[in-house]
Amino acid sequence: QVQLVESGGGLVQPGGSLRLSCAASGNIFSIYTMTWYRQAPGKQRELVASITTGGTTDYADSVKGRFTISRDNTKNTVYLQMNSLKPEDTAVYVCFVRDRRMLGYWGQGTQVTVSS
Repeated sequence: QVQLVESGGGLVQPGGSLRLSCAASGNIFSIYTMTWYRQAPGKQRELVASITTGGTTDYADSVKGRFTISRDNTKNTVYLQMNSLKPEDTAVYVCFVRDRRMLGYWGQGTQVTVSS
């Protein structure tokens, strides 16, 4: 079994910061990519940021310059540092991990609310 445990969500004022963590555990063979998605009520799920084993990153245009994705391969953990948060960033943020067998694993999600 593979489990992804997300943490770090919460309520923050506009302009504030949060750091999300996603730790993978269990019988995962080898992590290939780690990705953060988000889904807000009434909206489609969108890719926020991703990172490969080689460190290549990709970001949604809406978060470029504000969010930073990173990983700790030793801990099988991916992080999402979110700065200059806006109300439009409010969503459930979900971690997705794909191993080199191309099997995918989803976390349960963590709520991020940006509001005054």
